[in-house]
This record gives sequence, C-alpha cells and structure tokens, in this order.
Amino acid sequence: MAAVVDLELKKAFTELQAKVIDTQQKVKLADLQIEQLNRTKKHAHLTDTEIKNLPDETPMYEGVGRIVVRKPRSITSRGSIVQAAAASQETSIEKSQAKEEQERFVLETKEKIHSQLLKKQKIADDKIAEIEQKKSYLERSVKEAEDNIREMLMARKSM
Repeated sequence: MAAVVDLELKKAFTELQAKVIDTQQKVKLADLQIEQLNRTKKHAHLTDTEIKNLPDETPMYEGVGRIVVRKPRSITSRGSIVQAAAASQETSIEKSQAKEEQERFVLETKEKIHSQLLKKQKIADDKIAEIEQKKSYLERSVKEAEDNIREMLMARKSM
C-alpha cells in the first residue's frame, strides 16, 4: 500500500512541477507584456505632451512602413517628431515637388491626433489590467496546486 501512495505522490509532484514551470513562463511573459505596454503608454503620453507645445500649423511626418506620410500634428511610427523644412529655404523646384507630395499626404487635425494618443493610452491601460488579472489567476492556481500536494503529504503522514 505504501508503494501505491508513493506512486500517487510522485505523480502529483511531477504534475505540480510541470504546472509550476509552465505557470512561471506565463507569468514572465505577462511581465514582459506589461513592461511593453507601459513603455507604449509612456511614449504616447510624452509624444502628446511634445505635440501640444508645437504650433498648430507645424507640418509633421509619420512613417508608414517604408513610406512617409505628412501630417500636421502626428508622429512617426517610432515616435520621433520631424518638422518640415522652412518654406523660405525651398527652391522653386522643391516647392513644386512639395506641392505634389502634399497632395498624396494624409492630413489630420490636432484634436484627432490628441484623441488617438489618448485612445492608445487607454487601450494600454485596459490590456495591462487584463494581463494582471490573468497573472494573478495563474499565481493562485499554482498556490492551490501546492496546497493540494501539502494536503496529500499530511494525509500520508497520518496513515
């Protein structure tokens, strides 16, 4: 009978060990995702703060893949803000090229870009809360499994 109990305990410990390792990996992944979302949120906040300080008519560029899209109050996909060259320094050829390029660019208002940045921050907050809930669930499930093993050990000692 002792051999049967020992096999049960060994099997339970093996299952617990696998569950703990799996859960630890998931918790680490959740931590990395939270860190990334916090960086995204901070980046959006800092970009919004910088954009608020610029004049409304300042042309900006946003990277879209390998092309550049001109926007009056936007950011590049990597977050750097690039102001357009002053119109007084352009030659007549550059002016005609700039006019052609302006027709292909997507222009947006300052308010729309501000709302996009706020939305980005809110989405990051929501995802952080969701990931933290999953993380706490994982930690609770491991604790419950450990408690079950302790109960099995206590039951074995009482036999």
